[in-house]
Amino acid sequence: MSSGIFRALRLLCIGILCAIACGLPGHAEPQIFRPAPMKSASELLRKQDPPIISARLMDQVTPANAHVLISISRQRAYLMVDEVTALDTPISSGKAARPTPKGKFTVLEKDPNHHSNIYGNFVDSHGRIIRAGVSAKIDSAPSGTHFEGAPMKWFMRLTGEGVGMHVGILPGYAASHGCVRLPADIAPKIYEKVKVGTPVEITD
Repeated sequence: MSSGIFRALRLLCIGILCAIACGLPGHAEPQIFRPAPMKSASELLRKQDPPIISARLMDQVTPANAHVLISISRQRAYLMVDEVTALDTPISSGKAARPTPKGKFTVLEKDPNHHSNIYGNFVDSHGRIIRAGVSAKIDSAPSGTHFEGAPMKWFMRLTGEGVGMHVGILPGYAASHGCVRLPADIAPKIYEKVKVGTPVEITD
């Protein structure tokens, strides 16, 4: 047998012995790549930290001393007394096409069961939605329908054009038509602590 063939057989035997040895107890199992499971859409949308409430400070907040700070970049709102935060909550502000205005405002109106006079649905005489997500100023009502404004519970108006704070869906990013959406369990807490005239500052 030539030396070349002998060398090749020797290397083959060594390879087989190594393969067998790797399968014996005490040897690490070969690493198998397993891709991470895909996250559901709901998991991907839950990016914001939950609300933070100080019960002690909330007891000190009254409509006479409260003020609200809203950060667009952080997508957070803060109910404050003096310079201390009593409540810190996620929000969803206006998307790029209809941004939430920045500046200093005051609460102009409070309405616990407000409905939009701009955005909503066209419904028929039986209350069935025929066209959803319409603008009363732009869209024409199909025959036999009427406009029903979108519910905006615990509405706190900030501008004469209809921008305010109210209950809404928080997808984890700016998504409203200009209003500041609040979680359903947080909006009434802020509503209770503010009055017509409460200062509200909206910043970057």
